[in-house]
Amino acid sequence: MLMMGKLGTLIHTGRFLLRRFSEPPPAVAMPRVSFHRYYSSKFISLLSPLVSPFSSLLKPQALSSSAFSTTTRVEVNSTEHEVVIALGSNIGNRMNNFREALRLMKLGGICVTRHSCLYETAPVHVTDQPNFLNAAVRGVTKLPPHELLAVLKTIERDMGRTDGIRYGPRPLDLDILFYGKMRIASEKLIIPHERLWERSFVLAPLVDLLGTSVDNDTVAHWHSLALHPGGIHQAWERLGGESLVGQDGVQRVLPIGDELWDFTSRTHVMGILNLTPDSFSDGGQFQSLDSAVSRVRSMVSEGADIIDIGAQSTRPMATRISSQEELDRLLPVLEAVRGLPEMEGKLISVDTFNSEVASEAISNGADILNDVSAGTLDPNMHKVVAESGVPYMAMHMRGDPCTMQNEENLQYSDDVCKDVASELYMRVRDAEISGIPAWRVMIDPGIGFSKRVEHNLDVITDLPKIREEMAKSSIGVSHAPILIGPSRKRFLGDICGRPEAADRDAATVASITAGILGGANIIRVHNVKDNADAAKVCDAMLRRRRSKG
Repeated sequence: MLMMGKLGTLIHTGRFLLRRFSEPPPAVAMPRVSFHRYYSSKFISLLSPLVSPFSSLLKPQALSSSAFSTTTRVEVNSTEHEVVIALGSNIGNRMNNFREALRLMKLGGICVTRHSCLYETAPVHVTDQPNFLNAAVRGVTKLPPHELLAVLKTIERDMGRTDGIRYGPRPLDLDILFYGKMRIASEKLIIPHERLWERSFVLAPLVDLLGTSVDNDTVAHWHSLALHPGGIHQAWERLGGESLVGQDGVQRVLPIGDELWDFTSRTHVMGILNLTPDSFSDGGQFQSLDSAVSRVRSMVSEGADIIDIGAQSTRPMATRISSQEELDRLLPVLEAVRGLPEMEGKLISVDTFNSEVASEAISNGADILNDVSAGTLDPNMHKVVAESGVPYMAMHMRGDPCTMQNEENLQYSDDVCKDVASELYMRVRDAEISGIPAWRVMIDPGIGFSKRVEHNLDVITDLPKIREEMAKSSIGVSHAPILIGPSRKRFLGDICGRPEAADRDAATVASITAGILGGANIIRVHNVKDNADAAKVCDAMLRRRRSKG
């Protein structure tokens, strides 16, 4: 399940952008406006001067308290500029390198507001080196362009970057892709880079930072800089677009611990372990440590990739228990499951909307935090997850388990998928603003939560619509792994006339099949064996479909 080894060599692409930003650009004949900065004898060419600067709600820290502050006089105004910065790494712990770079960027006066997905890419030119990890971020800064460049170069040096071999291994690359509405040409910096549009490993994360709808005039200007009509999106499509991901040495991945998870290669099965006395399907069956451990062993042997452990019921009208009671149920089982030899190569998810429980679970070995409220039921949840570094499963729900099926929470427009996508995207944005990068987020449309029978059916059969709606605001978020969890839910019993939850496994297989064929990456189920088989058949059908073009 976790990606191992190299992905193969990129075809007709390279790491030109990440290697060339520091090289002298070709001579450009155009009017120049000088800034008295680090490079006082150099000039910046402003082909498209800033007209109406983008103002963010987030403000970077003052440079006077930063290690990157300078005493050089700045002859610019204090307006914030929106920027895009590319990241690359292939030495050491690549994910830790990115985390540290983001921390230092914040200290240096760069406030990151959006993150792309992560991409593992094969090296080129010098191929005898580790794979690269690539990403990009959007942010705002008051630093003028060359000051920003100096800050990024300082971070690279602090992270161990040396001149080394051209195109060779390096712990960190930080390069400016866009700066406000400016075109820049100097001996130290050229924006946009002349060959940006040829590099899939740069364009893929860049596109992630945008929506299919243009969200402000700065982004509109970035599109205008593309070499072809249709802007950045068309440039990406001309290279091959999504068809390149998973091929051509470019793989979209999600970080889990020190590993990178390839969530697109096949459907992953999450087995449910309820430690509660009142869960709707199997409440009370696995409250003892021995029975819980036995159940985990059984699910792993039947094909579970992830074990999702829950100690607080989220069924309709469930009573909320104290943090201590939830921890008393959870921690002994979590510790025992983490130590099972059978769990090698498997993942543990903890299902909780309580930040105190989440913190303890992560400290005791949870790989994923699964929050049915997406942070709405505990204001500290996003902070805990942000600091932990674990992936975050954000689910759509209105209200709480006691109110989610109230009449007011069941009111949607004529397009429930559009409403779910919009509401869930706003919760993901809240998480990102709180410090959880989009590359660590997974999404769950919340089947059975705040939805009628017809709503659940629409969500299951139209997952592409949810991705499409999210892509209007963020293409990166629209690429997040999607989990579906219809297993044994009441709406299946209503359709099939099965009042007992345990009698709904066949109906679960049918709904799981529809979801996988519609793009679900993870299925959360009680009956692992039957649904794992269904997933294998669906994956085979999808592979066959792709092979036929």
